[in-house]
Amino acid sequence: MNNRDLVDLCFRNLLRRRTRTLLAVVGVVVGTCAIVVMMSIGFGLSDSYQEQIESYGNLHMITVMSNGGGGMMQQMQDAKGVINDKALKDMEKMKGVGAVTPVVSEYLTIGAGKKIAQTQVMGIRPEVLEKFNYKVLDGGRLLNGTDKYELLFGNQVPNWFQDPNSNEWSGEALDVMSAKKIIITGDDTYGQKKQNNSEGQDSQKIDYKEYETRAVGVLENPDDDSAYCVYMNITALEDISKELKKVRKENTFSTGTKTYDQALVYVTDINDSADISEQLREQGFQTYSPSDWLESMKDTAKMIQGILGGIGGISLLVAALGITNTMIMSIYERTKEIGVMKVIGANLRDIRKMFLLEAGLIGFIGGVVGLIFSVIVSLLMNTVLKDIISIALNTMGGGYGASISKIPAWLGFAAVAFATVIGVVSGYYPAKRAMNLSALESLRNE
Repeated sequence: MNNRDLVDLCFRNLLRRRTRTLLAVVGVVVGTCAIVVMMSIGFGLSDSYQEQIESYGNLHMITVMSNGGGGMMQQMQDAKGVINDKALKDMEKMKGVGAVTPVVSEYLTIGAGKKIAQTQVMGIRPEVLEKFNYKVLDGGRLLNGTDKYELLFGNQVPNWFQDPNSNEWSGEALDVMSAKKIIITGDDTYGQKKQNNSEGQDSQKIDYKEYETRAVGVLENPDDDSAYCVYMNITALEDISKELKKVRKENTFSTGTKTYDQALVYVTDINDSADISEQLREQGFQTYSPSDWLESMKDTAKMIQGILGGIGGISLLVAALGITNTMIMSIYERTKEIGVMKVIGANLRDIRKMFLLEAGLIGFIGGVVGLIFSVIVSLLMNTVLKDIISIALNTMGGGYGASISKIPAWLGFAAVAFATVIGVVSGYYPAKRAMNLSALESLRNE
């Protein structure tokens, strides 16, 4: 018996017992749909977690901090956990690292006309901004190597400017790109009306230097950490920091080896972020990255996904028992047919293959129909039922993502393949039993 005849015979046998076949297929449909929908919710949770973490910060970025040691240890060229030029070069050579920059930070006052804002100014190497994939709003640009005191504003900083001498809050963001003159200074009273001070207080007043500059751009991203600070050339900010320490009469002692409290490492692939962070910690550095949260949340999503998938798996197991029962009952009803096939010389393997193929077809058809229903349910969950399910998922630590349910293409193929395999495995015992039936006993029983 060739394969074409065998497939045709299997279809006719299934259609002869439509009700029983339909019930077996429905069992597989329910099981497949349960597994796919349950797992799709898990994938949706993972995407939701990633969207939340991306809103907190750049997943490609790792903030590296020195180990906190002081004194001579911080000045030693080979000291463990100290961020110096040698350490920065070693970081750049690490596999998966796209760019590295040391960071100098100062909390400064920025004035534009009567409006003032106090914010953190980050000094970095201008050439890394493009490697960090930072983008600016129309009309602006990133910092370049020729910039000195020029400023690159985070997306939210223009909203902080206000007149310190007015009790009214305008609520409007300052157009920093149109500001003709911008002043940066370490004086936190800059722009405020002078108060009547005693003679002793006047004698202690610090004469802060004011630096005239301009804005070169405003970053696009309104959500991550870069939105809440201002960037400038690290060399220029180091000069400002030295000047501030000098006028404040702070200790400026140095052995000559330049060290930094912080550095930024850009990881090309976020999947490498955890490994690179671990390597840096092994070298004695302290690290922070939003991707650390993502890994933890993904583990939670996998656990939820496993639980939901297990529930769906039980449904498919019940369906497998239904297929086995259907095929065994089919043997009892077709003993004469099996006996006749053996008498006329049918190959035992063909008989086994016929029953396995019938069971596999039940699994395959049920898997395909179950996948179609899964896609429909997923579509409803992402549209009509989205708000209701989002509130429910929030109680389990989920969130409001772009989609509640996500069915990757590989999951669809895997679900159909799994349902088919379940059908074949369920039909193995009935097929073996049919193959071992005695032809004479089959005909005598009939």
